[in-house]
Amino acid sequence: MKISIERAALLKAVSQAQSVVERRNTIPILANVLMEAEGNNLRFRATDLDIEVVDRADAMVERAGATTVSAVMLHEIVRKLPDGALVTLSDDGAAGRLTVEAGRSNFSLATLPKEDFPVMATSEYTSNFSAPAAMLRRLFDKSKFAISTEETRYYLNGVYMHVSEADGGKVLRCVATDGHRLARIDADLPQGAADMPGVIVPRKTVGELRKLLDDDEAEIAVSVSETKIRFATPDITLTSKVIDGTFPDYTRVIPQGNTRKLEVDAAEFAKAVDRVATVSSERSRAVKLTLGEDKLVLSVNAPDSGAAEEELAVAYGDERLEIGFNAKYLLEIASQVDRENAVFMFNSSGDPTLMREGNDTSAVYVVMPMRV
Repeated sequence: MKISIERAALLKAVSQAQSVVERRNTIPILANVLMEAEGNNLRFRATDLDIEVVDRADAMVERAGATTVSAVMLHEIVRKLPDGALVTLSDDGAAGRLTVEAGRSNFSLATLPKEDFPVMATSEYTSNFSAPAAMLRRLFDKSKFAISTEETRYYLNGVYMHVSEADGGKVLRCVATDGHRLARIDADLPQGAADMPGVIVPRKTVGELRKLLDDDEAEIAVSVSETKIRFATPDITLTSKVIDGTFPDYTRVIPQGNTRKLEVDAAEFAKAVDRVATVSSERSRAVKLTLGEDKLVLSVNAPDSGAAEEELAVAYGDERLEIGFNAKYLLEIASQVDRENAVFMFNSSGDPTLMREGNDTSAVYVVMPMRV
């Protein structure tokens, strides 16, 4: 194998591949990226056995072939090469070495045989549709903060993507929860997605997927089966196993009868929470919200470090209410709001609180209160 490729194109392809590779793995080949050169393309394939990413870059292929080399090492080398450099990669199969040349730099890297590289079994996808990158980005970006990190409740370690009913029509819905807060985001159902099985997309996959969704103009081809999900652009294909588990019935958690309505400027609210939470020694310390006539007082009382209080002008016309929340959870939820106003719906100081963006019901958040 011998190819020449622009540094920028090589770096983009290698960085996507190397981020999938597990840093601590017991199987040496999994630390490597499989490079396949043919036609005028160079393909990079990396996997951790749960996720596989295939990235394509244009290259001048003098001699077709394939080999595997350390993903992290190759990425580091390419990253440190000067901008605009033309990189030549040549593989000597007999010596088990890949030579990387650019200008006056020359590297010789150990390779492993391509035959040892595990390729993810292809799945029979029962549902295929395409969706705008901006729509998928919104669905996952707004829900991922609520993914649980508790390994024992593995079925909550991802975003539940499924088809649901809302306002009389079908929607594509993403839900994530960790038992303390919940995010439920809806989008218009793409054509061809109506029969999609509900799947739990793992946390790591959600993180990797984000890199495919930066281009607002892009259309993402999505394929779903009971066990796998695949997202593809013309240059990158990301395939992942889904979490084998049943997502709990989240609809039971979303309160229906909350009538006390607070409307507040989302950015001002987030800044105020952040300020008063400064005095609490741990970030998880509760922030107390005291609601009165068109007035909200945020307060923190940390006996060992001090106290803080801030008043905000809000729209609130119901009876007085005192309720406490984890400051970190409030900040994360408030930071999801794209519109000016956040609307909180309360019931009592012991019941879950609902939050949405203005009158938009396509994004709904639930947060459990804390005792204060």
